Amino acid sequence: MTAPQTPRVTVIDHPLIQHKLTLIRSENTNTAEFRSLMREISALIAYEATRDLPLRYQPIRTPMAEMMAPVLAADKKLVLVSILRAGNGILEGMLSLIPSARVGHIGLYRDPVTLIPVEYYFKMPPDSGERDVIVVDPMLATGNSAVAAVYRLKEINPKSIRFICLIAAPEGLAHFHDHHPDVPVFTAAVDDYLDPHGYIIPGLGDAGDRLYGTR
Repeated sequence: MTAPQTPRVTVIDHPLIQHKLTLIRSENTNTAEFRSLMREISALIAYEATRDLPLRYQPIRTPMAEMMAPVLAADKKLVLVSILRAGNGILEGMLSLIPSARVGHIGLYRDPVTLIPVEYYFKMPPDSGERDVIVVDPMLATGNSAVAAVYRLKEINPKSIRFICLIAAPEGLAHFHDHHPDVPVFTAAVDDYLDPHGYIIPGLGDAGDRLYGTR
C-alpha cells in the first residue's frame, strides 16, 4: 500500500508513523484516540516535509562558549493552510512542531453527487504571497478539493506550495499532479483504490467524522 518515492510524491515509511497509522485506521479507535494519533502522525510527517528548509547561522553564546548556530533562514514564517474541516486535525500536530507558523483556512465541501468541491471560506495571513505554504488535509481521495485549494492559493502567488496528507489514493495523486505538477506531496501511505463513492480503500473512513465524532 505504499508507492515508490518520486520527486513529486514522498511516502514517509518511518516505523513510528506506520505503527500509528495502523492504529488510526482501526475501526476500534475511538474519537479521543483518533485525535491524538492524528496530531502525533502529523508532527512526525512535518519533520520530513520541512527537511529542506534553508538555514543561516547567527552568533550566540552558550554557558560555555560563543558559537555560530543554525536557525531557519526564512525572513517570513511558514503558512500552514488547513482545508476545513478535517485539515484542522493535522494543523494541530504541525503547530506543535512549528508554533510560530501563520495559519490560513480554506473551507471546501464535496458535493455528494458530483464530488466537485464548493468553496465557502477563504482566509489567509497578510503577505502570504511572500511566504512558503504547506497545505494540509488528512485524505487525498479524488483530489478535487486539493486541486481547488491549490488553485485558490496560487492566486496569491506564494513562494512555494507543498501538500501534506495522511493517506492518498493513486487516482487522487494522478489527478492532483495533472493540475499541479509543481507541488510535491508528502504522505504516510498510498492505498489501493477509490470506491464508487470516492472513499479510499482500505483508508480509514471519513476523517472529519472520526475526528469530531459526528457519525
